Amino acid sequence: MNPKVDQYLSKARKWQEELERLRIIVLGCQLTEELKWGVPCYTFQGNNIVLIHVFKEYCALLFFKGALLNDANGLLIRQSENVQAGRQIRFTNVKEIIERETLLKAYIHEAIEVEKAGLKVSFKTADEFIIAEEFQNKLAEIPALKTAFDALTPGRQKAYLLYFSAPKQSKTRESRIEKRIPQILNGKGLDDR
Repeated sequence: MNPKVDQYLSKARKWQEELERLRIIVLGCQLTEELKWGVPCYTFQGNNIVLIHVFKEYCALLFFKGALLNDANGLLIRQSENVQAGRQIRFTNVKEIIERETLLKAYIHEAIEVEKAGLKVSFKTADEFIIAEEFQNKLAEIPALKTAFDALTPGRQKAYLLYFSAPKQSKTRESRIEKRIPQILNGKGLDDR
């Protein structure tokens, strides 16, 4: 047990009982407990396997390579269409966790085996994402922008493409693109400062 996780749990206002129960289950699977991204994260030989996180409506176990797990029981949930690897099992009460304890351990052990086998999730490349027409036009219009965008890491490219294509109205897409051009030209990602 990691004292940083003890502190995290002691401050939890919601889902405290559920989080503590999930912690006991995960620790029973011989994983190393850490605090990463401000939440309890469990690793095997330094590789992330599962984390516990909370939302307003539920708490969850998030499997980093959940897309590779055999979800015979249909418990794994993809958070959004843009999530490629991670999958969640969600809970709204302790009873659900207790009833599924054996299944949860099976999923965790399978996730460990996936890691031991060195399996990797095939991620989409940035060019497989929708490029908003407005952004395509800017890339064609400003060669330096295209050069700078192409030089960004695939993750940064993906973040911009998702951000630019999200709004329904062209005017909003154009506004987002205009505001971010200087950032792209400076080699920065969407959330970089």
